[in-house]
Amino acid sequence: MQEFRSGFITIIGRPNAGKSTLMNTILGQKIAIVSDKPQTTQNKIKGFYTTDNAQLIFIDTPGIHKPKHKLGEFMMQAAKSAISGVDIIFYIADATEKFGGGEEYIINTLPSDTPVFLLLNKVDLMPNKDDLFKIINFYKDKFDFAEIVPISALKDDNVQHLLKTVTEYLKPGPCYYPEDMVTDQPERAIMAEIVREKVLELTEDEIPHSIAVEMMEVKERPGGKVYANATIYVERESQKGIIIGKNGAMLKEIGMRARMEMEKALGSSFYLELWVKVKKDWRNKEIYLRNFGFDKRNIDE
Repeated sequence: MQEFRSGFITIIGRPNAGKSTLMNTILGQKIAIVSDKPQTTQNKIKGFYTTDNAQLIFIDTPGIHKPKHKLGEFMMQAAKSAISGVDIIFYIADATEKFGGGEEYIINTLPSDTPVFLLLNKVDLMPNKDDLFKIINFYKDKFDFAEIVPISALKDDNVQHLLKTVTEYLKPGPCYYPEDMVTDQPERAIMAEIVREKVLELTEDEIPHSIAVEMMEVKERPGGKVYANATIYVERESQKGIIIGKNGAMLKEIGMRARMEMEKALGSSFYLELWVKVKKDWRNKEIYLRNFGFDKRNIDE
């Protein structure tokens, strides 16, 4: 009988490289929000992939970037802390983007004592597949990667091969989490992230990084329907107006999309009520960051 294997795998990379998409694809369900806006993931998120002979604990991290505020500093500390003490590192790079200073910075932070898999993502978007070999050879000269695996996280291309390969690197170990558990994220946190995702989908670039979402109340009512009350926080009055929209149209659309996503993700019928409030410059104020779950004291958990 094959010995059970387990291990912790951190996924790192630049913003929009496809880290959250990869984890969602591996788990077969959505636990991390995704969008085409950079810096969508703001905190570490764990996902558990369990088979008959292995359990892989994935840690999705914020995209590595140059921080411009205290929230950005927290995000970078969260990403860097996730590199240490794990069994394997997935460094995911967008194969369609030119190598730049951001990728160079990440490579220079990679540890030499932990196996690092380079995942060249979005290969389905490459018009000339011959370019892939050039990219692989280029990266080979940059770092001694344990494996280099071309993938398409969105299309689930070569992901099963990746999972088989990484399992072979894991050592015998216990099943840390129940086999039917896919994340340690509380439902309230998932719900708040779904609301934030819908704001990202529907608003322009000036809004996404200025918002936080807090679930104020979640209560099951008679008949089984869940009542949820959430507040969307922004930094300026002008942003509040954009999110509410003309005659409340934008907020209504955000709420409708979020409710549908919650019902799909959590398997319950929801009534969702949204409010919008201004907390000026919240991304630079420790008290607000802690209230929204960005607490540096918990960064190594």
